[in-house]
Amino acid sequence: MPLFIQTPRFVIRDFKPEEQDLFIAIFDDERVITHLPKRSRKELTDLFQWALKDYASGSPLGRWGIFNNGDGDFIGFCLLRIYDTDPGKIELGYALHQKYWGKGIASDMAQIMVAQGFMHTSASELVAVTTVGNIGSQKVLLKAGMTRMDNFVRDGEELAFFRMERQ
Repeated sequence: MPLFIQTPRFVIRDFKPEEQDLFIAIFDDERVITHLPKRSRKELTDLFQWALKDYASGSPLGRWGIFNNGDGDFIGFCLLRIYDTDPGKIELGYALHQKYWGKGIASDMAQIMVAQGFMHTSASELVAVTTVGNIGSQKVLLKAGMTRMDNFVRDGEELAFFRMERQ
């Protein structure tokens, strides 16, 4: 299903095919990718192409662009996806360009995406993970109403785990 959510400060919407380079460029910033899984250019291109296919399929899950409402600048992206092959759990993820950190955009986006996940899926639970050192994202997830759980290890890395059950 096409997604278009507008707030006074930003828009969350489907990526356009010509925005692939914008999406990939966010992964060039070392400060941003410190907290993201390492991926090759080919993997990033594939992720973007899968996002376009998700739109066409009408899925309520996917990866969307976040754009500044004033000038259309690319802020970052957000996603909702099945968590670890468990369709009862949906994972929230996101990445923002560093110049947009600390402005409340991630907190607003996370609250919107939590609502989106519960309104448009039958998931019983929304989850999110961050690196242990990503205190900013941990604060974002808490503001979105998620609860911090015990850390866990995935692919040899300790991660902070957050969850929220459907009410």
